[in-house]
Amino acid sequence: MKVIPAIDLKDGQCVRLQKGDYGTAHKVAENAVETARRFLEAGASLIHMVDLDAAKDGSHANYGVVEQVIRETGATVELGGGIRSMQDVETVLALGVSRVIIGSAAVRHPEFVAEAVKKYGDKIVVGIDAKSETVRTDGWLDDSGENYIAFAERMESYGVKNIIFTDIDKDGMLAGPNFDQLAALRASVSCEIIASGGVSTLEDIAALKKLGIDGAIAGKAVYTGTLDLAKAIKEAE
Repeated sequence: MKVIPAIDLKDGQCVRLQKGDYGTAHKVAENAVETARRFLEAGASLIHMVDLDAAKDGSHANYGVVEQVIRETGATVELGGGIRSMQDVETVLALGVSRVIIGSAAVRHPEFVAEAVKKYGDKIVVGIDAKSETVRTDGWLDDSGENYIAFAERMESYGVKNIIFTDIDKDGMLAGPNFDQLAALRASVSCEIIASGGVSTLEDIAALKKLGIDGAIAGKAVYTGTLDLAKAIKEAE
């Protein structure tokens, strides 16, 4: 299993939110490049980046920061937030990003996912953000009404090889992942599942590994020191 540290960007700054609420945004690091370097030194092989501004309003104001991180650190990066068209996918890949995460657009325009997977294969990742078992869109603000497992099965039928599952109620709360929902998802699809939201202890890592989860995104816990990234990466091996 892989532990993937996260860098969330808002107005060019590294921030964290609680339960996806933009009103709770607070700065957690001075510099995205230095943060990425620390993650790489701890042994990370992939960094998860989210453009929160793009997720909310479609702006690409943070793309320069993403490109700088890749250029100056050599990090392998996956990026999500506001990716709504094939043009967006191509623009992100041109930054040097290795994997592109499609979230809200996968719900509204599933044919877009099918087209992107056909062209770019496993460079395309689908992000499923759920609250009370239904998929949320637009920076987690709108409820699609679609069950997260049914949606995951549909995405897998299009050839999607990687899914990032976030329980919004767990995100940024340091309260552990939603193991029940993750177990149900693991039993329903065969593609890779990356858990996001609430991952905060070595015990969480061990439990996710035991469930057969393929990766865990660690955000707030790494910044607060609740989770030692180097130890988490070793625990997951």
